[in-house]
Amino acid sequence: MTDRLRTITIDGIASGPHLLVTAGVHGDEFTPIAAVRQLAQTITSDQLTGRLTLVPIVNRAAFLRGNRTAEDGLDLARVCPGNPKGSVTERTAAAVSELIRSADAYIDLHTGSTDISVMPLTGYMLHHNGDVLARQRQMARAFNLPVVWGTSANLEGRTLSVARDAGIPAIYVEYLGSGLLSDQGVAALADGCRNVMALLDMLDHPRPAPRVEHVVEDNRPGSGHMQVQNPAPATGFFEPTVELGERVRAGDLLGRVTDIDDDSVTEIRSTQEGIVIVLRTFALIHEGDSAAVILEIPENPTT
Repeated sequence: MTDRLRTITIDGIASGPHLLVTAGVHGDEFTPIAAVRQLAQTITSDQLTGRLTLVPIVNRAAFLRGNRTAEDGLDLARVCPGNPKGSVTERTAAAVSELIRSADAYIDLHTGSTDISVMPLTGYMLHHNGDVLARQRQMARAFNLPVVWGTSANLEGRTLSVARDAGIPAIYVEYLGSGLLSDQGVAALADGCRNVMALLDMLDHPRPAPRVEHVVEDNRPGSGHMQVQNPAPATGFFEPTVELGERVRAGDLLGRVTDIDDDSVTEIRSTQEGIVIVLRTFALIHEGDSAAVILEIPENPTT
């Protein structure tokens, strides 16, 4: 069946936590797949305490299409916990949800799709359980990417929603995208997983120099939903005027959309103040598509 999960399990020489690491929840996110494969090839039982379960490609059906979704058109990160008797994506969601519930901690690796690129970041839901939240904060910082982003726990259908409901500390990671395989990203994601394993006392791994630049927690309903910010007012040829990591203020120009029939130009201006953490890199943009996501950080924060 195309919804089956291929897992790689490494049992350590002593008992300890069970960490689950997944990649390929979306079929067009390739850097995490390579990072999980690297972990599988380099971590051995004699190095490990506890159990490490790796899933190189969760959404096999989508990967084989070279697409974000499988043939049913459903987003796996919106239909969890799925349905074991449903469509291919719903069955895959049910399988990965069952696996998540078996773990003691969870890391879900992502990139932007073929259309977008995401500034390297680690995120988590602002869990109502203080102990779970504290562990997620530790895991996110330990992963050691430039941005740490805690967002509302009210978003449903995600892999992290399943972990939230099961009381399992979980983080997700984003690293660039645009349909590319980044060697730098592979190294950063694999090393970030090792950093978290060291935090969990599963692996002896040197503590790296800190790379975290921004830590933001935003508990507003819907925070963390990247696809809704700064929508394009028209369909056409998109040219961004900003870069990932650039600071913008409300009203600053993010990009222009040119009508391919009459060459009229429509501007897209930021509705937030902060840094650009997601940017559309695919030149075709449809009306309503998000052009950019801004992580809201005041220029002179008071805290």
